Amino acid sequence: MTVEPLNIEYVPRMLDLRSRMAEKSHFLFGPRQTGKSTLIRNSLPDAVIFDLNVSTDFLNLSRDPSLIGDAVMPDTKIVVIDEIQKAPNLLNEVHHIIESQGVHFLLTGSSARKLRQKGVNLLGGRARVLRFHPLTFRELGDQFDLVRALSYGTLPSVYLSSSPRKELDDYVDVYLREEIRAEGLIRNLQSFSRVLEIAALCNATIVNFEKVASDAQVPRSTVREHFEILKDTLVLFELPAWREGLRRKPNTRSKYYFFDPGIVSAVLRRTELRRGTSEFGFAFESWLMHELSSWVDYQDIERPLSHWRSHSGFAVDFLIGDTVAIEAKATSHVANRDLRNLKAIEDEGTFKHRICVSLETRPRIRDGIEILPYKVFLNNLWDGAYVE
Repeated sequence: MTVEPLNIEYVPRMLDLRSRMAEKSHFLFGPRQTGKSTLIRNSLPDAVIFDLNVSTDFLNLSRDPSLIGDAVMPDTKIVVIDEIQKAPNLLNEVHHIIESQGVHFLLTGSSARKLRQKGVNLLGGRARVLRFHPLTFRELGDQFDLVRALSYGTLPSVYLSSSPRKELDDYVDVYLREEIRAEGLIRNLQSFSRVLEIAALCNATIVNFEKVASDAQVPRSTVREHFEILKDTLVLFELPAWREGLRRKPNTRSKYYFFDPGIVSAVLRRTELRRGTSEFGFAFESWLMHELSSWVDYQDIERPLSHWRSHSGFAVDFLIGDTVAIEAKATSHVANRDLRNLKAIEDEGTFKHRICVSLETRPRIRDGIEILPYKVFLNNLWDGAYVE
């Protein structure tokens, strides 16, 4: 499907990378094509950059990591190593340079798996972790379109394209080929592809791993392993359960979200989503998860995100710490039945805000619950209305 391209050369991002790097070294983790390299070029124009996707940089540094130190001049303040997971052994040299010369490093990656296995802790305490996400509502501003975002996601190369479906298909193919098969993370690409498709069907839900294993015709242990790979390669986000309820016994199992609703559409070969469908509703919830996790990471919010589900059947999509409860409802009219879960959680803790994020056009309050248009909620969120 061809849609109108957006005439945007660069979208300024909410992550203030320059000020972060002035303080300390950082790891910057984010899925492929979220715009890490573009952010670096625009935020750190004077940095020394090594790109391990470039064969000369990869081969030269793999043979002789001391070349990093050779590139540090007296006026060098920041060194960037892009896709550090391709050569985890470089962390020893990075550690030495940080200690001996006081240079700040930005180490980017689209997978945390190899780093965790082979030495990311070598920098223990000397580098903070930043997480990077696709484009947000606040970043896109007037160029934001809800149906476009839910149908195709907000990866810059996809959202800004005139052929978002083709871009998404290429993305999934490249991800499977480069991140999974080329790095040797799995033995059977066919079984992984089946699990990936079923995981997409389970997006924004509590996953029954036994059922997924049965549907994919693979052992349960294989499903668990594949979900861990999806998490490690930053494609899947695990949202833990909130366990602090006062009255009702909580379900303690996590929910799982793909980092971008467009990836779900591509894996399941869906076309543009239509309002009023269940697929649109799940995509709306998944996109709201993306907005919340972006806000938490970019604003250094210390309160964790979680979800709540009681064994008696009540459920709230998102909690911010124990002060904000949020339900996503992709409807233009929120009825009383849509508020039952937010009413129930009032008995479980001291929630200052109980919010139903919807497609309604005007804010209103019913029974102490704020029913907010999604634009109003997100502007409030990014403006700090829910930071205690």
